Amino acid sequence: MTEHHELNELRRLAESLNVEGFRDLAEHLHPSDVSDVLVGLDEDARLQLIRALPPELVSDALAEMAPDEHPEEVLAALPAQDTATILDEMADDDAADLLGDLPSDTATTILARVDDREEIERLLEYPEDSAGGIMTSTVVAVRDTETVGEALDDIRHQSEDVEGFFQVYCVDASRRLLGVVPLQRLVSSPPDQPIREIMQPAPAVARPDQDQEDVARLMSRYNVAAVPVVDMAGRLLGRVTFDDVIDVVEAEQTEDLLRFGGVSAEEELAAPWYRAVAKRLPWLYVNLLTAFLPAAVVWIFRASTEWRLTALVPVIAGMGGNAGTQALAVTVRRVSLGLIPPTQARAVIGKELFVGFLNGFAIGSVVGVAAALAFGVGWTFGLVVLIAMWGNLIVAGFAGAFIPLLLERFGIDPAVASSVFVTTFTDVCGYFLLFGLASAIIL
Repeated sequence: MTEHHELNELRRLAESLNVEGFRDLAEHLHPSDVSDVLVGLDEDARLQLIRALPPELVSDALAEMAPDEHPEEVLAALPAQDTATILDEMADDDAADLLGDLPSDTATTILARVDDREEIERLLEYPEDSAGGIMTSTVVAVRDTETVGEALDDIRHQSEDVEGFFQVYCVDASRRLLGVVPLQRLVSSPPDQPIREIMQPAPAVARPDQDQEDVARLMSRYNVAAVPVVDMAGRLLGRVTFDDVIDVVEAEQTEDLLRFGGVSAEEELAAPWYRAVAKRLPWLYVNLLTAFLPAAVVWIFRASTEWRLTALVPVIAGMGGNAGTQALAVTVRRVSLGLIPPTQARAVIGKELFVGFLNGFAIGSVVGVAAALAFGVGWTFGLVVLIAMWGNLIVAGFAGAFIPLLLERFGIDPAVASSVFVTTFTDVCGYFLLFGLASAIIL
């Protein structure tokens, strides 16, 4: 049976509430596939199926659900003891994530029934978007006084409780992190060789209060599968694994994409229409207010406006907006990756100004010549159009780089409102250049 057919069969079994058949097939599939099937069920069918499934199967499926699919609501609908049993089967970081999304009184009631709740309680103390909030406290660590043979025996014992470990950490008697033991060297070294001789410094280390995006950058920069998390004294607290970072990167990219489009990051992708309206309408009002600024420029030059200039307004404004968006997209991306230190801000703005200068002359020349020939007017008219387009693309490059850097300097996410301000800025400048130059030179 192919994977596609297996999923269809699993979905059919779930919809018919064939618990035994669903369980038997689900045990041979990845938990993410089981999660997708459960998400597609209505609430009553999902709860009925979950109540009848083994806790370990339910815990794996819930851990794979995306946050906007609200796996915590499934837990909240179950009796507290059943929920506690499911959480006992989960990794401590996944359990903490789900409990953190529940009302505090509900979470407290459930947590009181969890057997191994100490680590979960500790993880809940950290902000959810920090390294401590996404780390797991289960690690494989060996003492610096051990030999390779002793360490291997220790690792075998610890691996019974730790799934998917990618690094072995070396710690001292106070559990301070001393280094990382490469697995290849561990299995190839003589049993009597001291661990200290084969361990290496950890390439990347995170603090529990460090932002999760910074941890993702560390893992990308040093190409590691996990990053150890240590406290101020250097004691090993846990680790952040690549699967947690993938979720972080996906969530942050989705958030930036929504904000870049003027949509609140709090709006879920599957949100109902009334929530979408509530989140988007304020931004549309902001856009409406800024749209009156270019209109005001047209009003100022109303006495000298003639149809040829009016026909070119969408061209000048549109090209300025596109050029500004290009510069904005590049700058916001670099800011989000932490690639623009304060000392390089002027260089970034200067580069976009120069790019706008060259692109503006190239585009403005084409538009100026085309306008002069199409309208059958003198070359002075074409020169006005050239300068207006040229100047607007220079302004667009400046605004696309300067505005997000300015917002970042004031601690504001540059993806939130940059596009609104850049578009308004280029529209206003484009109108002023076109109508102002025309009024001064040819009208």
